[in-house]
Amino acid sequence: MKYMVVIEKGEAGYGAHVPDLPGCIAAGETRDEALELIKEAIEFHIEGLLEVGEPVPPPSSTGELIEVDTAA
Repeated sequence: MKYMVVIEKGEAGYGAHVPDLPGCIAAGETRDEALELIKEAIEFHIEGLLEVGEPVPPPSSTGELIEVDTAA
């Protein structure tokens, strides 16, 4: 399965979360580290859902970059 991951740059590093898996988050000093950690978090999250008999939400989120004119 492929889940969409949102990556946000902060003052101290990068954060990542998965819209289709509420509560599934990770943070790293670099973008690559955040991506590596969110992959592990997704796997752990799904494993936890399966262990307690909860359904695994299918990937449904998508993303798009929208260009806007910011000239005032």
